[in-house]
Amino acid sequence: MSLTFTCQTELANIKAADITPARRFYQDILGLDVIMDHGWITTFGAARSMNVQLSIASEGGSGAEVPDLSIEVDDLDVAFEAMSASGFPIEYGPADEPWGVRRFYVRDPFGKLVNILMHKN
Repeated sequence: MSLTFTCQTELANIKAADITPARRFYQDILGLDVIMDHGWITTFGAARSMNVQLSIASEGGSGAEVPDLSIEVDDLDVAFEAMSASGFPIEYGPADEPWGVRRFYVRDPFGKLVNILMHKN
């Protein structure tokens, strides 16, 4: 028997004792909207349609660690300056990668390694 269905949403869950620092990183700097807030869980997203992908990796490319999350932005230099100015630890890059992206790695307030990237074309 074969069932047919379509996945509607894919999201990542990050465990945190205090979710307050997430607003600075994900909302204030990366510009995501708060689309749900129940006090014990806050979901960040965008009102506009976004591509949803899930990557399974044995390494992060170019010898880098596999990131916990990847977020594509439209201006990597602005994102890098905002993260640097806010004091979040930059762990890699910015780097132009041979597969056509420019990216950097940063730690979010919960220690998750976030790959911030922009396609070069």
